[in-house]
Amino acid sequence: MRIVIAGAGEVGFYLARLLSNESHDIVVIDDNARVLNRAKESLDVIAIKGDACSIRILREAEVDDADLLIAVTSSEKINFMVATIGKQLGAKRTIARVNNTEFLNPKCSIDFKHLGIDVMISPEELASKEIWRLIKRSAFTDAFEFEMGKLMLVGIHLDNDAPVVDRTIKETSALNPNFNFIPIGIQRDGETLVPRGDTRFLLGDHIYFLSLPPGLDEIIKLTGKEEHRIKNIMILGGGKVGMNTVEKIRKRRKIKVVEQNAERCNNLADKYSDILVINSDGHDVRVLEQENIDEMDAFIAVTGNSETNIMACLMAKDQGVKKTIALVENMDYINLSQNIGIDTLINKKLIAANNIFRYVRQGDVISIAAVHGFDAEILEFNASENSKITSKKIRDLKFPKQAIIGGILRNGVAQIVNGDDQIQANDKVVVLSEYTEIKEVEKFF
Repeated sequence: MRIVIAGAGEVGFYLARLLSNESHDIVVIDDNARVLNRAKESLDVIAIKGDACSIRILREAEVDDADLLIAVTSSEKINFMVATIGKQLGAKRTIARVNNTEFLNPKCSIDFKHLGIDVMISPEELASKEIWRLIKRSAFTDAFEFEMGKLMLVGIHLDNDAPVVDRTIKETSALNPNFNFIPIGIQRDGETLVPRGDTRFLLGDHIYFLSLPPGLDEIIKLTGKEEHRIKNIMILGGGKVGMNTVEKIRKRRKIKVVEQNAERCNNLADKYSDILVINSDGHDVRVLEQENIDEMDAFIAVTGNSETNIMACLMAKDQGVKKTIALVENMDYINLSQNIGIDTLINKKLIAANNIFRYVRQGDVISIAAVHGFDAEILEFNASENSKITSKKIRDLKFPKQAIIGGILRNGVAQIVNGDDQIQANDKVVVLSEYTEIKEVEKFF
């Protein structure tokens, strides 16, 4: 594919890095020489310096031949203009990064596709959705919903209390008599494993399960965890992610927001009369203690400073808070969460990139789950008629060994699959695949 990316900032650079690793033709446009040189020197991309809204620059990038135009500058207005102009010049599909979440509301009456914008994404909105899912299911470190929760992808850490430790998947099958869930991935010592029947669960493993709703409680019991009811929540940071998170989780919960910027505090207090807003520096441990952080069920740190978020969550853990979530900008921090004691680290760039990736993948990809620090993707495909995936039972397909089919949604009904099942046309199929096998997996769809 030929992909043009407008904006070589954090989101654009990370997208370009991931996409350039997969032999796509990538063109990056930015008017900032410093960030453009970083992309040019470290990535296999064509770098063009200039205004991405310029028709001349877009033509120089051969946007008329682009399969995908991604506008991810820091300016929402520029992204809109780039997508609109690029579409008129011939780009097949356009994606624009937005800040105003009103544009994402299904009830919005504006036809953005008519303007030339096929898809809009908000990294802040996507991050707040992930936080909302994690608050709903407090025992898990990751949570992703397929089809409004009919199938769930969840991550969980194996501690000393886990009954499955030192047992194989086959040996634990008796604990899953209704076949409500299936382990589809293991993160172990920095490596990603696709589990099989003889795979043994080990202490410290991070397991990813695909589950039907009834299976979630069974997974918690199987792994020796406990689901805590989260009612009292403290949020450090009242920016876009913090405000969007408040909007999603405030019902039937008591929320305190700690924000250093007085104007943001006033905006939050004016918009939400049912939350407590504290104008203070999150670095001040005494303030958090005075606001009874030890009485919180969850602590969410979403300031613009990764180190502040990490340190605040560690302090919250030390005070006995059961659930901690930290927003980090540095990708190198992603694998640290379990090692340092924080429940979940989330990264906007990774979430946005996974959201965009489904428009790059071959086959009819419906969604991609963002799994942090995991060298695999969890993809939801639509099985088309006469595709290879529908030709035989799963066990006879010769499906790539470093990939696994976990579940399907057929006529709105979800089920976990086994080798004797056969995929049918129009099934929605959830697959985990290591990166090295994704191209082979795509051929089946």
